[in-house]
Amino acid sequence: MNITLKQVRYFIAVASSQSVSLAARDLHISQSAITVALKQLEQEVGAALFLRTPRGMVLTQEGHQFLRHSERIMAVVADAGRALKVREPTGGGTLTIGVTALVAGYYLADLLARYQRVYPEVDVKVVEDQQRFLEHLLIGGEIDVGLLISSALSNRDALASDTLLRSPYLVWLPANHRLLALDEPSLSDLADQPLVQLTTDDMHAITQRHWREAGIKPRTVLRTSSVEAIRSLVGTGIGLAVLPDMTYRPWSLEGDRVEVRPLKEVFPTIDIGLIWRKGSLLPEPARAFIELAREQAKLRARQSRPGR
Repeated sequence: MNITLKQVRYFIAVASSQSVSLAARDLHISQSAITVALKQLEQEVGAALFLRTPRGMVLTQEGHQFLRHSERIMAVVADAGRALKVREPTGGGTLTIGVTALVAGYYLADLLARYQRVYPEVDVKVVEDQQRFLEHLLIGGEIDVGLLISSALSNRDALASDTLLRSPYLVWLPANHRLLALDEPSLSDLADQPLVQLTTDDMHAITQRHWREAGIKPRTVLRTSSVEAIRSLVGTGIGLAVLPDMTYRPWSLEGDRVEVRPLKEVFPTIDIGLIWRKGSLLPEPARAFIELAREQAKLRARQSRPGR
């Protein structure tokens, strides 16, 4: 395949903005240059990557798959240069990271892969557990750094945090649902709808609090710890869901399309962040992980997609 980095970069820009004209403006090039590059790219991969709609350039299922690979390509290119510039942690060393289940499933993988590419001599161990227990391990010095839900941090007097991602809530709906006609459905619009709730990382408790504050009792039909189960249940029309943007993917395992809309109500975001013990002298592998995580967060922010 004769795919160029320029084509990949243009593709990511259009996927991010959902617009050729906006991508052209951000990249300071002509729209025709992007259009030609996308056409060549689709010919090379043998699939349509975008649907051209009145709402803009919408990724196809193949487009979403290619976007995932494209982001990894650009990260690998960045890491190739970084590996030659940074100083490897002395003697390799060890790094123990604590994560919750939600963070492990929807944030950790790319960051950990990048770290191990740049610092292959570091022995990395990942501990997955409940957030409160991981905070206890951080305070006790049993793990070096946590990648946790920083917006739910309990021990703020003992632990320092640095937010990497702020994830707003979205309403998940099956294709052709009547509420898709609304740009921003409200909780009252959802009150009579069957709802599927996520229990992982106490997400159901967090969303239940928002429902109570709105004075609405949701019609919950099922609770599950699996985001993929919720994706399938929404895709087949069993119920709707209200979940953080970071967990959204447009296709269920069965191939059903899941659509999203932002909520009219402004909820506090679910924040993912670095957590470490205040006043501790972090080992060099941990400091390198924190630096790389901050860089990764900036990359994600540049590639974030407004709406879908």
